[in-house]
Amino acid sequence: MDLRPAEIRVLGCLMEKQRTTPDQYPLSLNALRLACNQSTNRDPVVNYDEDVIRDATTRLQRRGLTRLASGAGSRTAKFRHLLAERLPMDDGEQAIMCVLMLRGPQTPGELKQRTERMHGFAALADVDETLERLIGRELVLRLPRRPGQKEERYEHLLAEDGPEAVVADPPAVGGAPTERFGVAAPASAPLVPTPPAPTTAGDDPLAALAERVGRLEREVAELRDALGG
Repeated sequence: MDLRPAEIRVLGCLMEKQRTTPDQYPLSLNALRLACNQSTNRDPVVNYDEDVIRDATTRLQRRGLTRLASGAGSRTAKFRHLLAERLPMDDGEQAIMCVLMLRGPQTPGELKQRTERMHGFAALADVDETLERLIGRELVLRLPRRPGQKEERYEHLLAEDGPEAVVADPPAVGGAPTERFGVAAPASAPLVPTPPAPTTAGDDPLAALAERVGRLEREVAELRDALGG
């Protein structure tokens, strides 16, 4: 969907508050700002002002992901999300997408714990099954395991910059350096000259060594002559 970070945060907050505080939903611009800037259950923690929130809601409305939902006679603009209508999802799928949008990549165990207020998964296997459905719809990506980590992490695919960490395939032996995290690896330059290969007596290591020593002695002598020594 190529959403910007502020759009993802706004959309995630609307989804969360719809489930956790339904009596306060839809959200006013100020309530949405406070929800986006929470210091708990958010990663990263941000400090958006109303202009950022207003701009994000405007872009989301143009894409059919939010809409104004102010009641008759209300003086305050309020907003609701339309993600579940744009991308039909059941309660479990919405809960997982919401937590991924608000807290970044997570393991199935973390997702099960952090979605409890929105949807109670009976077992970890239910979380895994829901993640597989979202992967099949190209809404979620399974990330490689980190060193020493037992569980795989998952992230949503709504951001404009794509997955959090995509590492290029390693090069073939003798191939060019790969790009990692969008930065090309520099080609390594040799630090010392490559010693010349033996030209004679190639099968006799002692003879090859003697020939090399003799060549070095001649080069040293020529250098002394050139320096007047």
